[in-house]
Amino acid sequence: MKKTIEVVSVRNHIFRQRVELDGFEDLFVDVPVAYGGEGSAPDPHDYFDLSLGACKAITSMMYAKRKKWPLEGVSVKVHRDDSEERHGTYRLDVEMTFHGIEDTEQRLRLEEISHKCPIHRLMTSSTVEVSTRTTVEA
Repeated sequence: MKKTIEVVSVRNHIFRQRVELDGFEDLFVDVPVAYGGEGSAPDPHDYFDLSLGACKAITSMMYAKRKKWPLEGVSVKVHRDDSEERHGTYRLDVEMTFHGIEDTEQRLRLEEISHKCPIHRLMTSSTVEVSTRTTVEA
């Protein structure tokens, strides 16, 4: 499936970008103040990290629903360590809480299933090819 995401610079802002995708128009990206931005929205790293947390939560919820387990919700905290990113290592530590699941084996199974979410697999075992080209304004 192909999908197009459009990112457009917002006028009268330093680095703020508006994102349009599938009818969602209230998504923005910015750069932290420490890097010269206004800090008015999550930065690109935040979206990368939150994609993992959200995907793990959704995947776990889908599995629990299919198994008819009493999962009431999932809380996920993603802790980033980007101190060695320039050397090729970007660390994400994920904490998951499965609300309504008392059985230890079910919690462990949900954690295991979360490792199979599409974003986790994309981040850890896929080859991502990026091609970039310049176009001329019409």
